[in-house]
Amino acid sequence: MRPTQLLLKSGRSAWKGPYFVAFPNLREAITNHLSIKTQARSCTILPNFVGVRFMVHNGKDYLPVLVTQDMVGHKLGEFAHTKKRFNYKATKNK
Repeated sequence: MRPTQLLLKSGRSAWKGPYFVAFPNLREAITNHLSIKTQARSCTILPNFVGVRFMVHNGKDYLPVLVTQDMVGHKLGEFAHTKKRFNYKATKNK
């Protein structure tokens, strides 16, 4: 197995390789520090995505995700949470 496949191992079969989306404006985003808006939550983060800011859709909003070296091999959706924390509100009648 190639070293990159060891690094990017996921639930997908090894012969398929990692799932990723071709971002046509990736080079422009790297040079001009622009963010890339995407709904591809299942896209695997590749080593050439490091330093790029993605706006990942969580079902309602686009949340900013700055890709670091530690995120390589994970999915974009892991860093844009879809659920809010639930807090009980205190009532007046206590």
